[in-house]
Amino acid sequence: METESEKAKILIADDEKVNIDVLDGLLKPYYKTVIAKDGFQVFKRLEKSPLPDLILLDVVMPGMDGFEVCRKVKDNPLTREIPVIFITGQTDEQHEALGFEVGAVDYIQKPFSPMITLARVKTQVELKRRGDRLEKMAIFDGLTGIPNRRRFDEFLEYEWERSLRYRHPLSLILMDIDFFKRYNDYFGHSEGDECLKKVARAIAESLPRTADLACRYGGEEFACILPETNAEGATIAARRILANCRDLRLPHPQSETENIVTLSLGTATMTPTNEIQRQTIIEMADKGLYLAKKNGRNQIRAFEE
Repeated sequence: METESEKAKILIADDEKVNIDVLDGLLKPYYKTVIAKDGFQVFKRLEKSPLPDLILLDVVMPGMDGFEVCRKVKDNPLTREIPVIFITGQTDEQHEALGFEVGAVDYIQKPFSPMITLARVKTQVELKRRGDRLEKMAIFDGLTGIPNRRRFDEFLEYEWERSLRYRHPLSLILMDIDFFKRYNDYFGHSEGDECLKKVARAIAESLPRTADLACRYGGEEFACILPETNAEGATIAARRILANCRDLRLPHPQSETENIVTLSLGTATMTPTNEIQRQTIIEMADKGLYLAKKNGRNQIRAFEE
């Protein structure tokens, strides 16, 4: 039996209390339910983690109708994978076709059958969770368990566009394990893998904000994306990462910095503009990393043009 925290989360969006009460009473024994009475409340609910596994959406609501809400849900990379079922009293084919066109996965007509509603909800929740498992396998590094390069690229694209829209600073940290090839040659690849796992965990635990992303960038290189973070904040995060990695006290007798595993880190901070490509912030952080290595490793360097 599922615990409360394991239950799928369903967002019910309807402006009529009687419909909310019926759906909430029907679904609550099996799912965690959240209520929204208009489009504005839908997007407020979607700002809170965890995201719902399914949205039950009325078409006719005050302000923003269900079709527009669905379009906006599907336009957002963070919410586009949430399945949407329209629940409506409109029965003509034109409305149903429009619902599928804007991204809905199913259509339930009012007055709805409790058994049919439960069956369709169950089907979509199971499909969503199966897709989540496959997606997790695709975006997480199999060795370290933290997000991989694919997730880095997706997240950077999204946060770059968001920073561009709201004029927020965006920071990036690139880092390497110092003399990792020598570590592998000395201890063997099995111990090298264990080192990567421990360093990855230390990096991820150095970022307390859920908005930040730590990932394996490739080989012994890692990256952190820090939304809404200025240069000072990036330096503070980099120092925390450097200290936490040192605190692991992993022996590295072949290193030229110390006799423990250390990192070299490069930071970059930008406020995106339309004239700048997002690749620029990667190049800047990479130049910072190059400077850290050139100046003796086991340190942080912020690249400034």
